Amino acid sequence: MTRFALLITSAAFCNQTLASVLVFAKAAINSGHAIDHIFLYQDAVYSVAANTDLPADEPDLSTALAQFCQQHQIDLLFCVTAAEKRGVISAAQPAKSGYVAAGLAEFAMRQANIDRLVQF
Repeated sequence: MTRFALLITSAAFCNQTLASVLVFAKAAINSGHAIDHIFLYQDAVYSVAANTDLPADEPDLSTALAQFCQQHQIDLLFCVTAAEKRGVISAAQPAKSGYVAAGLAEFAMRQANIDRLVQF
């Protein structure tokens, strides 16, 4: 069994990043592997914005990822500094439910617990 961590760095609403993460994560879990955590960094932090208003015909992959992580007890973290710098979160505007603020130091320390890091 391989223990994975997933690192998302690209903006999720500009491409199929979150869809690819979900496909990979589901395949890994179904194959008997484990995912220790998923970390959103750089422009990927736009996914944690609670005030995102998607068109009715567009799937909310950000919420789907949070639900998947909750169901499988996978820590879903985002870089709080990157989110604040981009105006995604603030004291008046918290992150979307299911996403937990963390720093790069925590991300770095968690790498000791995994076998493979996959970046999207």
